[in-house]
Amino acid sequence: MFQEEFHKTLVSKLDQIGPWFQERREGLYLPFYASFDMRDSGAKISNVDANIYPAGFNNICQVDKENAVELAKMYISERYSSREIKNIIILTEEHTNNPYYWENVHAIGSILTEAGFEVRFSMPKVLDSNPLAVQTSSGMNLDVYSAELTGDDLSVKGFKADLVISNNDFSNSYEEFFSGHNIAINPSRELGWYQRKKSNYFLEYNKLATEFAEFLGIDPWQITIQTQLFSDFDVNSEESRAALADKVETQLNLMREEYKRRNISEDPVVFIKNNAGTYGLGVIQASSGEEVLKWNYKSKKKMKAAKGGRNIEELIIQEGIPTSLITGDESAEPALYMIGCQLAGGFLRTHNKKGPNESLNSPGAVYKRLCVSDLEIDVEGKPLENVYGWIAKLGMLAIGRETQGMKATYRD
Repeated sequence: MFQEEFHKTLVSKLDQIGPWFQERREGLYLPFYASFDMRDSGAKISNVDANIYPAGFNNICQVDKENAVELAKMYISERYSSREIKNIIILTEEHTNNPYYWENVHAIGSILTEAGFEVRFSMPKVLDSNPLAVQTSSGMNLDVYSAELTGDDLSVKGFKADLVISNNDFSNSYEEFFSGHNIAINPSRELGWYQRKKSNYFLEYNKLATEFAEFLGIDPWQITIQTQLFSDFDVNSEESRAALADKVETQLNLMREEYKRRNISEDPVVFIKNNAGTYGLGVIQASSGEEVLKWNYKSKKKMKAAKGGRNIEELIIQEGIPTSLITGDESAEPALYMIGCQLAGGFLRTHNKKGPNESLNSPGAVYKRLCVSDLEIDVEGKPLENVYGWIAKLGMLAIGRETQGMKATYRD
């Protein structure tokens, strides 16, 4: 299994990896947090998605939540060293009917509160009632306020923010609300899905993963993921769907040739994804170009609009990495969470109705324990945390490089 070989290589070169990472970290602005979905086929391990405004903090293990308190305190004190941060507003999504999302918001709030900050919750819209009372999946009650923007100040009911931590992914730009101000928002609004592209992120990730593989003396294929951009997509156009089908078939043929060279017996699949998508919307699996040509009404509808009702105009065609991880009799995949460039937690996402080639990030998923907080103490006995942890760190560096390309603004 590649996982074990990779783990041994990482352990043997840990003293060299630290400086390598720090050299590439220098000068990059990393967001407050991010999460990374991964796949481990047994032959290769790669990041398959990067979330800059992550949900799911409620699913990390208790030990990691406790460790995340110190990581949050350290990140904020270092990042905003020129001024004192006391009051933090967590900017939330506007949907209010998902108690698991609010459990995540509560978990982030608890981490920041235990780190010594005063915290309030807000959303960038005018609410009919103020505050809005929501309940988390565990029965906790939260008050969510309308954000009040006055000049350069953001406040809720007289609570003036020194810093805004966004858990709203800015699928809408909210430009009329946030333009022309000096409020420190982290992660930056400019990293939101109203303009962010998955293709840019994976371009940076694959470059870094290739550099890292060459540094370690391993095959870059084992930690990269083939990702192609498909522009000018129109789901209602037969010509556009035919061009997409051709590109899907071309990529699958390249994968078949690679599988043959490596004596991999599985049939390859790809995932067709909205290039500016989130929440698992606009994602379809394909094992042939013919499948694209035969999309039914349901499939076409799925690929027509993304979150917020925006049309899907660009896609990526991404190598599908089957998972070799099984917990009990369920397929599993790791998700790792970071605060700055430090590992903050993780879990295994499992699904008892999905096979190893399918997306597990769908209704019915169950989250199981994967702690990373003691990685530095016991690296030799933690192959999962070590291997997936370094893939996550590569992912965070890729976000830093992506941020440079987008000219996102971070205000100290």
